[in-house]
Amino acid sequence: MLKGNEVLVTSSLTLGEVLVRPLQEKRFDLERRYREILTGRSIVLVNFDQSAARLFARIRAQYGRRIKPPDAIQLACAGAYRVDRFITNDDRLDGIIVDEVSEIVSLKDL
Repeated sequence: MLKGNEVLVTSSLTLGEVLVRPLQEKRFDLERRYREILTGRSIVLVNFDQSAARLFARIRAQYGRRIKPPDAIQLACAGAYRVDRFITNDDRLDGIIVDEVSEIVSLKDL
């Protein structure tokens, strides 16, 4: 992505998710490194704000239990930022459509 001058966008939920294990293991060096990576220049962290919350509600209303709340948060933040491509390794997101996201692509299809 960096070679193609693309911007990596993820939600602040990602930061929280990746910090769990380093904190459990008291690996503060790893926690610091993950924070540095995810808050660096090459990555945009999108907060779960009111705009994302409205998209989250729409996604959950449309797809119900088919999509888990953390996945809906990720998609809502991506939609709030209006990303071109949402890349996932979760096959359960096949067929999900979010108007504000141009395409949802499985990592295995890249």
